[in-house]
Parts: sequence; C-alpha cells; structure tokens
Amino acid sequence: MAKRDYYEVLGVDKSATKDDLKKAYRKLAMQYHPDRNPDNKEAEEKFKEAAEAYEILSDDDKKARYDRFGHEGVKSNGFGSQGFSDINDIFSHFSDIFGGASIFDDFFGGNQQRGRGHRRSSGTPGSDLRVTLKLTLEEIAGGVNKKIKIKKQVKCNSCNGSGAEAGTSNKTCPVCNGAGEVRQVSRSVFGQFVNIATCSNCGGEGTVVDVPCKKCMGDGRVNDDATVSINVPSGVHEGSYMTMRGEGNSGKRGGQSGDIIVIFQEIPHDYFTRDGDDIIYDLFISYPNAVLGVDVEVPTLNGKARLKIDPGTTHGKLLKMRDKGIRHLNHSGSGDQLVRVNIDIPKKINSKEKELLKELAEQPSFKKAGHSDEKNFFKKFSI
Repeated sequence: MAKRDYYEVLGVDKSATKDDLKKAYRKLAMQYHPDRNPDNKEAEEKFKEAAEAYEILSDDDKKARYDRFGHEGVKSNGFGSQGFSDINDIFSHFSDIFGGASIFDDFFGGNQQRGRGHRRSSGTPGSDLRVTLKLTLEEIAGGVNKKIKIKKQVKCNSCNGSGAEAGTSNKTCPVCNGAGEVRQVSRSVFGQFVNIATCSNCGGEGTVVDVPCKKCMGDGRVNDDATVSINVPSGVHEGSYMTMRGEGNSGKRGGQSGDIIVIFQEIPHDYFTRDGDDIIYDLFISYPNAVLGVDVEVPTLNGKARLKIDPGTTHGKLLKMRDKGIRHLNHSGSGDQLVRVNIDIPKKINSKEKELLKELAEQPSFKKAGHSDEKNFFKKFSI
C-alpha cells in the first residue's frame, strides 16, 4: 500500500513552521491514541502514520530530503527513519511534545517529569506540622516574635541522619540495583508497554541501610522537643496562617524536612473589638458630661491617651483617634481607634436628683422637641 504524503497526513502545507507541525501532530496523536480507541486497528495505524510524518518533517535534514526525493529520500529499514519498534517507543521519542516522560501524562493528568533511571537524591521527605498560635490584639497590632516548644522528628545526631550505624555505610538496593525504580514490561495488541514504579524496597533512594543505627533504628531521625522562633507580622487575622519552610519533621534518612503551618488565633480583648485594622472602644459618659463636654482618659493598644468630648455629643457618635489601631499587614500605616460614645442612664436616682431633673426638664433647652402648634398638628393629620 502506497504511503500518503506526510504533509497530507498532518494536514499542513509545505510552509508550515515547526510549531505548526507540533500542533498538528499533537492533535492527531490525541485523536488516535490507543487508549482512546481500544481494539481499533485503523486508529492504531493512523497513530503510527502521524508519528512517522512528524518524525520526518520536524527534522530539517530529513525534511529537505523528503521535499526533494519524496518517500525514497527517507526510506529506511523499519518504521520511519528512526526505527521505532513499537508504540511505546513513539511515546518515549516524542515525550517533549506532551510535557512529560510519556504521552500518557496528557490523558491521565500527570505533570511530573519522570526521567528514566531517576532516583531520589536522598531519603523520604518529612511531614508538615500544624501549630495554632494564640495572639493578643496588642501583639497583632505591632507584630511580635514568639518562641514555642513543639515535639517533632529531628535528625539523629548519632548517624547524622543517614540511618546507618557509625563506621558502616548504605548498600545498593538489591531489588532495583540502585535505580530507585522498577520496570514491568507487558505486551498487548498495541505493542510493548513499560510500567515504571518507585522501588518499594528502598523507597526510590536506590540504597538501603546495611547496619541500622541503634539510636534511630535506621530511620535517620528521632523524636525530640524543639524550640521554634516565629516572627509574626503585624496585622494578621483570625484564621490566617504562615508557612515556615523546612521547620517541620525531618525527612527519613536525610530527606528534605517538612514545613510548619502556623495558624493564628486572636484572643478576645477586654476593651476593644476589631474591625479590619481599626479597633472600637465603647466609652460611657454621664448625661451632664455629654451636654457640657468633658476631657477623658481612654485606653489604647499602647497605653492611655486623652480625648476631648465636645459639648452636645450625642449617644452613639464615633470619635476617631487616627493611627491608634493595628499596623497594616502588606503596606505602611495603621488603622484608627474609634471611640463610640455611650450615654450612661442611671436606673435608680434619689429624691434630690429626681427634683433637680424635674426642674431641669422645665427649662427651655431640655423640653421635649415637638410641634409648636400641637392642636393644629393633630387636627391636620386626624390623630
């Protein structure tokens, strides 16, 4: 059966760029991939045909020979000029097109580069730790350094984290022969497939402990108490968190340490409530002071301050004390302290106070506000 023109196979013209060729081939490879077309011989052939066309046209020298002499110019023994033995070879050869070590990554969501013969440089990574840190509003306002004690896995000082007894060394894993991975070859109607998995005997390290350390039993780490210094920035909120890289549990046999996730919790304040980076303070004053005005002393996050209450201040009015709040987290400056004025009304008064209030109530400034002509007002609205 005569071979089709390679440009026709990919659906491009002779002026197509390498990017055009790659996009065209990728599209066809996705369309005719064996996993999407099980037991479909025609799809398998089109998959191979597209790979052959791309292998020729993506190579400048081969493309030049093909353009001049046609299929005879690139004729060779085997599949294409590369000599692919099966579909798995196609996956391996064109892995760069699909962003991974295999085309399978594109279909099953993989995004890690799995190079052949790869093994971990050392040990198994340690786990992360979660810490809840309680903070006062004063600590949040200006930032603080807190030191806490935690229990975590630390590097064994007897074997320096290697897991091997002093004077001994690790040996090559007999299962994977130091590769850190094992391969299983299977055959199907589509050809030969190679499944690569991390070696379960060495965990991908390629080596195993010959004589385990007596202190850590070959783990390379032990449980211990550790003091951790946490620099808390100003302006953090309830439930917000920060990550301390490499401060978590040590990795097994020299593996990378995990992280500490610090979650912040606000301790309720005796005087203030928080509104973003502002704080609110409820001030209670007497009715005469609200009418006459008064200077008062109020608490702040940094001590105390004087505040002037103007004559005639009404109940619920908010007075602003600039920059007395919480320092902003991501930029300069601070919030404000808002003082909410509350007029304190006594529930019980003595007879003398009652007489004075009655007398005061008759004064023009303290008479109840209302309509000046009550009779006409009620008549007008039929009340």
